[in-house]
Amino acid sequence: MDSHQLFGISVSGAALPYTTSHPTTVPSLPNRLLGSLKFDIGNSPSSPFSTNFDSDNSLTTLSDSQEQYSSTENNLSGVSPPPCNSPLETNSYYLYPCGKSLLQNANSSQNFKHALLELETALMGPDDDVDEHRLIRPKPSYGKGTSEQSLKEERQRGQEPGLIQHQTFLVSRPRQPVDVARIEKRHKLMEEGSLHQQGLPSPDNLKNLLIACAKSLAENDIETFDKLIEKARATVSISGEPIQRLGAYMVEGMVARKEASGTNIYRALRCREPESKELLSYMQILYEICPYLKFGYMAANGAIAEACRNADRIHIVDFQIAQGTQWLTLLQALAARPNGPPHVRITGIDDPVNKYARGDGLEAVGKRLATISQNFKIPVEFNAVPVFAPDVTREMLGIRSDEALAVNFPLQLHHTPDESVDVANPRDELLRMVKSLSPRVVTLVEQESNTNTTPFFHRFVEAMDFYLAMFESIDVTLPRDSKYRINVEQHCLARDIVNVVACEGRERVERHELLGKWKSRLTMAGFKQYPLSSYVNCVIRSLLRCYSEHYTLAEKDGAMLLGWKDRNLISASAWH
Repeated sequence: MDSHQLFGISVSGAALPYTTSHPTTVPSLPNRLLGSLKFDIGNSPSSPFSTNFDSDNSLTTLSDSQEQYSSTENNLSGVSPPPCNSPLETNSYYLYPCGKSLLQNANSSQNFKHALLELETALMGPDDDVDEHRLIRPKPSYGKGTSEQSLKEERQRGQEPGLIQHQTFLVSRPRQPVDVARIEKRHKLMEEGSLHQQGLPSPDNLKNLLIACAKSLAENDIETFDKLIEKARATVSISGEPIQRLGAYMVEGMVARKEASGTNIYRALRCREPESKELLSYMQILYEICPYLKFGYMAANGAIAEACRNADRIHIVDFQIAQGTQWLTLLQALAARPNGPPHVRITGIDDPVNKYARGDGLEAVGKRLATISQNFKIPVEFNAVPVFAPDVTREMLGIRSDEALAVNFPLQLHHTPDESVDVANPRDELLRMVKSLSPRVVTLVEQESNTNTTPFFHRFVEAMDFYLAMFESIDVTLPRDSKYRINVEQHCLARDIVNVVACEGRERVERHELLGKWKSRLTMAGFKQYPLSSYVNCVIRSLLRCYSEHYTLAEKDGAMLLGWKDRNLISASAWH
């Protein structure tokens, strides 16, 4: 096939007449992020929304979508097409990346991406028997406890202190892990002793203080709330331990709720335009230091590859295409088919607001997929649909009877309102529309949290429990004073926290539901569950060993749940 005919692109929906209740324009951000609000939280040096860390050397600002990556085409050009046989078919060694640092230079970036491609390609290969003992168990390395000498050496090499370089190991026997629990326990005791010396409450007391604030606000006891919130303000810190950092954002969320200005904060955080396409986005950092997005992508890609393994023509409808990076590894695996690659058509749906997060329109996604198409010699067709998910119609998708259809919902469906917000119930209506397309597989990845219809106080406690686990998992990887960690939490998580705590009605778009509720909705829409294979479970479990022993992976009724300690955080399931 002529290389110039490998890729095609079209745009649907943008010129089609449709009505929507969603805003299609985004106000420009003022010089001060929150300068227009009634209460001044931007001038305080301890404010979680201050711009002290947004220097010229800082990374790209928050992306609205949940999956953001480096947008340079060089990230793709350095990856070679894979051999026809996956690494697991060679019965020799198992290769995958370990480590938790940021990409410090071009070479480490390419090595990490190539190693991750190898692992995900193996995931989508044939279901050979896997000897779990052959899978590498690398010795984890953390930024905590680093000596002064090593910090000096890291600074001399131009690295952020405490960040560990990515490594790719090729070994045939496991290594003994560090006693992480003992290190963390000692660290926690030292912190609590420091807080006691400063006259500040312990983590448990701070958590109770924040809950008391929320309770007084829920009961409209403003006098008590004002007194308690001042105590909380004096205790929280964006560079403290996890509950202090989370508390900083929850305090501002509660104040915004009281002042009825939560929507303004959310929009400012959500719509801030990136400063440069050439810098790594904050979501890319989150992608590297925590396995949450990798887990979702690998589970979804594995289910799609299995459901469409014999199809010559595949159509993927992605309801949150973001930068399209999820499909790199799937396209690479499909290109390695012994009988030749299939024709792949990808329909990318993304609301107009995400143009600000991406730094460009969906045309940028088309260019990236064109590069993948050329590199891996696989015919790819891209159809851009820049509309909000509830406004998508069958006509926009261009369904063809000779294609195996896969529909992907990556951490997106909870943004669509349900019957508690709109009597038309757009959430269930969207699922019924997808069912009418007769897809071969539907993949759903969602936060495992119950914040949809829960009243404010209980929603606050649930959100605190959920996000505290996420902040703790970040704490294992990045130092407390790292500007990267501060920016990741401020720009990737704070916006969701503010929305859950401060907003109501249509303005509250972060409406998470538990796996059981999603199962009910999909079942009522006419779907049956498509169990994820144990092979997928095994490969993802091996990936988690690269991070921390505290990550958990559980199978539940054919779905998979990724958690931190005793708290489930992300669910992945497949349906047909």
